[in-house]
Amino acid sequence: MFLIRRLSMKLLRLKNSILAAIALMFMILTASLAYLLEPDTFTTWFNALYWVLTTMATVGYGDYYAVTPLGKLLTIFIYIFGIGLLSLVIGKIIDSIADMHRRRETGKLKFHGKHHVIIMNWSRKAKYAIEELLSSSPDIDIVIVDDLEKHPYDHPKVHFVSGDPTSADILNQAGMQEARAAIIFADPKIDDASLVDGKSLLIASSIESLAPQVHTTVEVMMEKHTKNFRHVKVNEFILSHDAVSRLAVKSALEEGNMDIFSQLLSRQHGADIFQVPVDPSWKTYEDAFVDLLQQGATLISDRNDMQINCKLKENIPADAKLFVICHTSVYDQKLSGKSVTS
Repeated sequence: MFLIRRLSMKLLRLKNSILAAIALMFMILTASLAYLLEPDTFTTWFNALYWVLTTMATVGYGDYYAVTPLGKLLTIFIYIFGIGLLSLVIGKIIDSIADMHRRRETGKLKFHGKHHVIIMNWSRKAKYAIEELLSSSPDIDIVIVDDLEKHPYDHPKVHFVSGDPTSADILNQAGMQEARAAIIFADPKIDDASLVDGKSLLIASSIESLAPQVHTTVEVMMEKHTKNFRHVKVNEFILSHDAVSRLAVKSALEEGNMDIFSQLLSRQHGADIFQVPVDPSWKTYEDAFVDLLQQGATLISDRNDMQINCKLKENIPADAKLFVICHTSVYDQKLSGKSVTS
């Protein structure tokens, strides 16, 4: 018994691949030996392997069994060592699965996907952003990067990397090079607005130096800091308090327009904004406007130029990015096939 215990402890210290190889060799050798000892009983080597596996896993089904003394000794040997070896392998597999789950929960796994969205700094806003992303694109992968100790959002498409978002190693662990976009939210754990923007700027600088091709959006607390974010070539920035204040004033002065903003801000309800590429048949903005209108979409801008209605006769430039407002069903049925991004 002491010998078996010592042997088990040594086997437990082996790497999973080595232990699996030992178990495989044990099954092949014992099956070959069983077939060699009792060819009339097992008739084929595969039947002998089947007998070894059932003996190790369930102490046999009774459809095959050894009849010679040597065959019975081999059976006893499999009872003593084979069942224990298989138990060790199964235990190792369970431990590996548990370790994988534990590492996922604590943000220690490297993300290997592509075209995902990375969200920096966990907060309530980040939670709402994830819900909106999953609502509009259920198949998209999302990676949260924060120095939390545990995964903050339980969803199979949402992954977590624990660590400093300004670290190149952490950004690589989150798969920044292959990401579609990165969103940097203001860190709610910092009270000073200047320090919050300072941390966001450091994160943005790290992203731009590591993966400049990734589209980066940053939540900025103070408007005077926007020039610093422009300097590091951030694609988009949102003034945190400014946006809320302006929406509140709009709602107070023009009753009912908040419903419009709510629809445009969320893909869960009503119409939304989508980008569509230029159709080769469109020469002027008017051509695009009329064609899209007939399909149920309203052309509203070329990039950030929203004066389309004042220049309908002008030719559409080669680098145009056209945005429309339409219902999600219209986009899915008529426009999604030719959209670049949305």
